[in-house]
Amino acid sequence: MRSAPVTPNGDVIRWVELPGTGPTQGPGQRPARVYVHGLGVSSPAYFTEAALHPLLAGRRSLLVDLLGFGLSDRPTDFDYTLESHADALAEALTAGGAEGAEVIGHSMGGSIAVVLAARHPHLVSELVLVDANLDPIPEPGPPGAGSSGIASFTEESFLAGDWEQVRAAVGAPWWSTMRLAGLEALHRSAVHLTRATVPTMRELLLDLKIPRTFLYPAADGTFPGTAGLLEAGVRMVPIPDCGHNIMLDNPDAFARAVSDALGRAEQEGR
Repeated sequence: MRSAPVTPNGDVIRWVELPGTGPTQGPGQRPARVYVHGLGVSSPAYFTEAALHPLLAGRRSLLVDLLGFGLSDRPTDFDYTLESHADALAEALTAGGAEGAEVIGHSMGGSIAVVLAARHPHLVSELVLVDANLDPIPEPGPPGAGSSGIASFTEESFLAGDWEQVRAAVGAPWWSTMRLAGLEALHRSAVHLTRATVPTMRELLLDLKIPRTFLYPAADGTFPGTAGLLEAGVRMVPIPDCGHNIMLDNPDAFARAVSDALGRAEQEGR
């Protein structure tokens, strides 16, 4: 496990690092890979199997837990906007010598990866987004699971005990990692994810000039706004036999899709 302070107060982001080739091992090496988890999750729990898949293994890989989640510190005075998450992640990647990384982001982690690439372009050479949030969610969902369900509570009521409704709604597998999150981190991240960024994550993604691939469950049908994404050069890849957690539900298809995306970029010289 590695770590780096990422705020003026010294709050620390931690990551599990898998050895392999990467930019800290000399000039001309291929870029490191950075895996970024979704809301209430932890990257080592969700990405280790995929990162060690024969199609993806052998590259230096950083399985990063965002500030407020998993192994990382959980400051209560951090605002947890997507922009602040991206800036904190940038501090960690810089400290870890992971400039020009291939970034694989799931769900909220994909949203943050887009913002990272827009705000800190030297840190990201390619994006693979895994069913990521690209747009604001205008109406709060019923209290409970998901970002809109968490955001439906006020922060005061959430901290006072309404978080227990979320525990009941998400089920044991998700709660096993969500319980590691700071309550402020969980609620504020959900609120800002539903509000999105200005410009939105979709608009930022459309404007990026690096290779971009978007994976989504085939069972969901055509992803909203696919035509515009394709026109902007984003590769849209439906993955069979999976739900939102593609890397867990179908790790072989996930690894093939990520390997193909990253391999195309290398062949095309990025």
